[in-house]
Amino acid sequence: MKSKLISHLIKTAQSLGIEVDSVVLEYPENPEHGDYSTNIAMAHAKVLKMAPKALADKIIEEFKKDMPESIDSVSVAGPGFINFKVKDSVFAEQIIKEKLGVGSEKLEGNIKRKNILIEYTDPNIFKAFHIGHLMANAIGESLSRLIESGGAKVTRLCYPSDIGLHIAKSIWAMKRHESEIPSDSAPIQEKTAFLGKMYVEGTRMYESDELSGAGITVKDDIDSLNKILYEKSSPAINALYEKGRNWSLEHFELLYKRLGTHFDGYIYESEMAPAGLDIVKEFLKKNVFTESDGAVVFKGEDHGLHTRVFINSHGLPTYEAKEMGLNVTKFKKYPETDTSIVVTASEQNEYFKVIAKALTLIDENVGKKTKHIGHGMLRFASGKMSSRTGNVITAETLIDDMKKLVIERIADRKFTPEEVEELSDMIAIAAIKYTILRQAVGSDVIFDSAKSISFEGDSGPYLQYSVVRANSIIEKAKGELDLGKEGEIRTLINLSKVVLPEKVGLLEKLIVRFPDIVERASGEYAPQLIANYLINLASAFNSFYASNTIVDVNEPLSPYRVLLTKSFAEAMSEGLHILGIKIPKRM
Repeated sequence: MKSKLISHLIKTAQSLGIEVDSVVLEYPENPEHGDYSTNIAMAHAKVLKMAPKALADKIIEEFKKDMPESIDSVSVAGPGFINFKVKDSVFAEQIIKEKLGVGSEKLEGNIKRKNILIEYTDPNIFKAFHIGHLMANAIGESLSRLIESGGAKVTRLCYPSDIGLHIAKSIWAMKRHESEIPSDSAPIQEKTAFLGKMYVEGTRMYESDELSGAGITVKDDIDSLNKILYEKSSPAINALYEKGRNWSLEHFELLYKRLGTHFDGYIYESEMAPAGLDIVKEFLKKNVFTESDGAVVFKGEDHGLHTRVFINSHGLPTYEAKEMGLNVTKFKKYPETDTSIVVTASEQNEYFKVIAKALTLIDENVGKKTKHIGHGMLRFASGKMSSRTGNVITAETLIDDMKKLVIERIADRKFTPEEVEELSDMIAIAAIKYTILRQAVGSDVIFDSAKSISFEGDSGPYLQYSVVRANSIIEKAKGELDLGKEGEIRTLINLSKVVLPEKVGLLEKLIVRFPDIVERASGEYAPQLIANYLINLASAFNSFYASNTIVDVNEPLSPYRVLLTKSFAEAMSEGLHILGIKIPKRM
């Protein structure tokens, strides 16, 4: 509907001598103003030396000479907006069409059939999987699904940090507490909690002036241990490293499964150290990098950025050097890549500008196709949490705390213990993901536990509850409208005999709008557009539900209302899938 209207508008404008090859159609905030609105007259009035309203009138006059049958009326509003009202019958007819295009067809857009890499989550082994990783995971997974909905092939990558000073700090502390290391049969949560404590202790001691048993400072001792880890020169240290690494990776996989994430590939930081070192040394000779005080740096100031160290004074590659290896490796492994997206905290925005510039100078193809998306922070009353001090909220802790609140919320409902466990987990994760995804990706998120689990209003559970209600109505219709108890609802209703309403409401108009919302969100990498749309859609459905009897054998409009409910459920289900939110069978 929208694309046909745009084509007709372009044709109309060109017939008036207006040079235009595209037209922007928006949805008016007030539905009373129409179903679509364009600023084409305002955009071209100055060039044509006409008043915007006068040009709008002229466009409308020409448009009406061959107005599409789907348009009921067209009018001018404000300083020169052109508003279009679509016939109610068009919306009603689209509702009864199978699937309504809400995910059954690939959407048009600028990423159609592209090959996209997206790297996200990137946890640190030996450290807690904290709420920052949870935020990156929720956003990265939703972006992946959003891009896929536009027809692109998405490859999900994860870049765990499995080497570096943080591990040396942890292993230094593990050596001091070897008798306390959990057994292999201990629960994985106990094992990773131990690693977290070791990291905190190692960090505290590294920053102190205390001497180690060897008569040198703990800092020097840990720095030496870090070099041993890079060189893999000590079997005993290697054994501790492998134990902790395996524990961390096992725990991460359990969390990914719980969150509904899977990765197509893993590239580990330890694997990128040699590659990054070679690249930096090669391009040091080509003057991309510069020697400075025994280290190798990239002089970002020469490019309006800031200088960063790529090889430290000990000759070891820094995280920056490994980024060179990582991003060049991505394009070697996936040579058909059109865009490589990296999702991290927005604290790294300036860092990634330096990385992107250095990459462009090393390999223009890699640099120009690599895109960084920075997300905000998940904040609580006490502010940003820090794993360095140990004052950290892990992802698992947050989910489990939310589960407890959900269990209290549904305590008066008749569920088996197994259902309570599954349902509370599903609702808790929905509450967290929706809270994260309803904001623009770069914005900070203030998490309110009570509001996030509400079954009413602006929350993930509210969306789940709305689609569960719709699915329940559909099942009821199969039994009460003499349609049979099995099969797809549209195959059970004789569509040729469905009575259509004379007037449609906001619900129909929002449902038909869904593919366009997805296309825009895909192009803008903006899952919040989906989240905000779904809240409006759920509100419209619940208003419709409150004011209409949907299943009634004596009501001629009942089959249509059932189909409308089905279309709503389809749009909601697809939208929640994009957000990475699962739908319970009942709530």
